[in-house]
Amino acid sequence: MVKFYLKISAELDNVTELEPLDTPQEPHYYTFKIECTKCRTVHDKDVQINRFEKHEMGGSRGEANFVFRCKECKNEHNASIERTNAKLENGDSKPVAILEIDARGLDFVEFIPDGKFQAKGVETGTVFDEVDLEDSEWYDVDEKTNEEVSITDVKWTISRS
Repeated sequence: MVKFYLKISAELDNVTELEPLDTPQEPHYYTFKIECTKCRTVHDKDVQINRFEKHEMGGSRGEANFVFRCKECKNEHNASIERTNAKLENGDSKPVAILEIDARGLDFVEFIPDGKFQAKGVETGTVFDEVDLEDSEWYDVDEKTNEEVSITDVKWTISRS
């Protein structure tokens, strides 16, 4: 089993506590490009993993959030994900690990941020829960202060532990 961390870094302006919007009622679907470690084939479709979904693994080895059979080598692989307690804070200079991934037979090549994220206004505590980071930036106005809030220069990294 290999452990990966999904990390985020960004420039936060007038917002803090950036994290995925991820609850049992409204789960975040984490989207990745994956590669089979057995035959080194990069899967042609992006895969989505929801941390609240459980799937049976073949050979009655328990459950995982994601179970995948490679089309090329026919091997079954799996992954389980867990949110860390970390949030990207205003002023963080290093990338913050927001997701822990335990994977068997898979490499996580790229993260595609197509779900909703949330952040809080620094001054007001206003919750922005429709943050879209697909374009690596987001802009809004905190109506309590009438100031612009933004998240720019968003970078995602996947690292092995």
